[in-house]
Amino acid sequence: MVKLETHLGETNISQEYFSNLVGHAASECFGVSGMAVTDAKQSLKSVITKKQALDQGVRVRISNGKLVVDLHIMVTYGVNIAVIVKSIVNKVRYTVEEATGMEVARVNVFVDSMKTE
Repeated sequence: MVKLETHLGETNISQEYFSNLVGHAASECFGVSGMAVTDAKQSLKSVITKKQALDQGVRVRISNGKLVVDLHIMVTYGVNIAVIVKSIVNKVRYTVEEATGMEVARVNVFVDSMKTE
């Protein structure tokens, strides 16, 4: 649960909401072929449901009152990884800040694998 405090009061936003928001924004970027599994829980969830969840490969945490986003992605073979990562960082930061009003300190993108499609 992420708490946002303003002069109007306190708002609680669930971790699942952030993960789905970030996963959806990252998946829409060119060259991203999917999100990578990062732990056993996500792996088991993807095996049972037989589909990729939006929160797969996403971790959102708070550091010094600002959000830090970790993304584990799979990219399409032959694309410029530096350009894709820059695009993802900009899109995720913009999407989260517009949807929640919270400042994003960092977006860490980890390219775990490549797919040929």
